[in-house]
Amino acid sequence: MKITIERATLLSALGHVQNVVERRNTIPILSNVLLVANGSDLSLTATDLDLTIIETVGADVSQGGATTTAAHTLHDIVRKLPDGAQIELTLSDQSRLAVVAGRSSFALPCLPKEDFPVLAEDTLPHSFSIAADELKRLIDKSRFAISTEETRYYLNGIYLHAAEAAGVPMLRAVATDGHRLAQVDCPLPDGAASMPGVIVPRKAVIEVRRLLDQVDGSVQVSLSETKIRFAFGKSVLTTKLIDGTFPDYQRVIPSGNDKILEVDRRQFAEAVDRVSTISTEKSRSIKLTLEKDKLHLSANSPDSGSADEELVVNYPGEDIEVGFNSRYLLDIASQINGDSARLDLADAVSPTILRDVADERALYVLMPMRV
Repeated sequence: MKITIERATLLSALGHVQNVVERRNTIPILSNVLLVANGSDLSLTATDLDLTIIETVGADVSQGGATTTAAHTLHDIVRKLPDGAQIELTLSDQSRLAVVAGRSSFALPCLPKEDFPVLAEDTLPHSFSIAADELKRLIDKSRFAISTEETRYYLNGIYLHAAEAAGVPMLRAVATDGHRLAQVDCPLPDGAASMPGVIVPRKAVIEVRRLLDQVDGSVQVSLSETKIRFAFGKSVLTTKLIDGTFPDYQRVIPSGNDKILEVDRRQFAEAVDRVSTISTEKSRSIKLTLEKDKLHLSANSPDSGSADEELVVNYPGEDIEVGFNSRYLLDIASQINGDSARLDLADAVSPTILRDVADERALYVLMPMRV
């Protein structure tokens, strides 16, 4: 194998694939990236056995071939080479890959390409195309609520499924960690109506979102009940799905919350942030006291003292006190792009619904806490 490739091209491709490679691996081949030179292309493949990414870039291929070498080491080398450098990759024997750019040269150990895991070509019967901006929105507005608790593994991802909102078919993303829930809709793409509900793992969500930053246009999504594939131009990411049943999230979305508060989103977030400075690190609790057209925020800590702030709001309901985790409130507030946030409350112990007044296709549920 002998190829020449521009530094920026190789660095971009390595930046995408090396994120999949775990820093610590008990299986040496999984630390490597598979390089395959053929025709006028170089393809790079990385996998952790659950998630696989393949990126294809143009290169000047003098001699085709394939090998594997350490993904993070190769990425670090290319990152430190000067801008505009032409990099020559040569595999003279099967045990060393020569990396040469200008007066810099490196010899990297290789493992046989035959040892690299072969991807099973599963049939993915459901396929649809979605605008990159819509997929980005679904991820951005829901991923903060993904659980990190490994015991409830079925919550460690985004539940993607076809649903209805006011009789209109939607593609819905839902995430919850038991304390808060995010539900985000977009118009159902053609071909997605018959898709099964699937749970896309957190790591795959992060990598897909990273790739979306460099995509305009649309993303091709193909899936079965066990795998999902995202194709972005010359990048293809395939991941196993979480094998579990996502809970019936509709049961935790209250329908009888009749106390409606509308507040300036920016003022609310800033007030919560200021008052929560006093709340204890462990609970991060903050109390909201509602009176007619008035919101009082307070926090108390035996060690740090107390904090109070008052906001003028639109609230015609009866007086109510409710406590929340301030970090969870701020996480939700950061997803609201409009000027106003709406809170639908019932009482001090029932879930509260939060919405962006300017975006009815996103809904958040937050469990209260005792303060």
